[in-house]
Amino acid sequence: MHKQKRIFMWTAIAFAVISSLLILRLNVANAGAGESYDKIKTFAEVLTLIKKNYVDEVKDDKNLIYGAIRGMLNSLDPHSSFMSPEMFKEMQIDTKGEFGGLGIQIGIKDNMLTVIAPIEDTPAFKAGIKAGDKIIKISGESTKDMSLNDAVSKLRGLKGTSVTITIMREDLDKPQDYTITRDIIKIKSVKSKVLDKKIGYVKLLQFQEKTEEELATALESLDKEGINAIILDLRNNPGGLLNSAIDVSNQFLPSGKLVVYIKGRSEEKTEYNTTNHNKKYDYPMIVLVNEGSASASEIVAGALQDWQRAVILGTQTFGKGSVQTVIPLSDGSGLKR
Repeated sequence: MHKQKRIFMWTAIAFAVISSLLILRLNVANAGAGESYDKIKTFAEVLTLIKKNYVDEVKDDKNLIYGAIRGMLNSLDPHSSFMSPEMFKEMQIDTKGEFGGLGIQIGIKDNMLTVIAPIEDTPAFKAGIKAGDKIIKISGESTKDMSLNDAVSKLRGLKGTSVTITIMREDLDKPQDYTITRDIIKIKSVKSKVLDKKIGYVKLLQFQEKTEEELATALESLDKEGINAIILDLRNNPGGLLNSAIDVSNQFLPSGKLVVYIKGRSEEKTEYNTTNHNKKYDYPMIVLVNEGSASASEIVAGALQDWQRAVILGTQTFGKGSVQTVIPLSDGSGLKR
């Protein structure tokens, strides 16, 4: 009887030890998740306190939640951002080449809202806005700590309405106000012509959904004109779709050439190579760049330079070394990271 009790006691102790080790292992494995959940608990407490005690009644949680998400992404880097359903729709319109606004591409550089490039033949271009201009105010409101999406939404608007932006640039003694009337911005992403001595000139304004198609048409037309060299002008091209950059490189490089690769937190790389489904043009080539050449423009220029396909000519480019992904969310909003 005593022997059975001892066996039972040791069995119970062994079970308790094994159970404790399993619980400890689970706690270690879930430590990171537990810390996140603790912070979410704090967030829920703050949300409840605001709804219960804030001087003005909060009838809709959406603005609070969206504001918190924006703050979270603003703490990461200048390019990660949250887009409301309205902003997400506008972004999709941008890539198709038509929207209402001033005609400037903007970004955050050195913690300041900066003009990447004015788009040719738009109100901003005609008003004299230049690549590299620092926008310090929009309609009198300081852009310090203003998110990129908030700035875009303030600059966009109906055709015929106006907005005043305050600009600072190196050759100005003091900030200068520009009052610009908004218009419907229709962007044809490719322009081309034949220069003297049968040199083909191709200007890429942006990398959009139809850029590959427009470029293929332009190059075919130039080829029929009997050109013997090509100038690819990427000056003041703020970038656009990554796939479009690959497609443009495809027109000038042989199949299987690496255009760009992406490496995130893990060491795993995603590579983008040319496939050369289209005709490849082998003319001697110069690529023009400047400080307004950003993102996809830098990818294309870099690939053509790396494979010794073209000579790069111009000034220092914008310097955006990240490839962004846009992720649709369940309520129609979007996450850009």
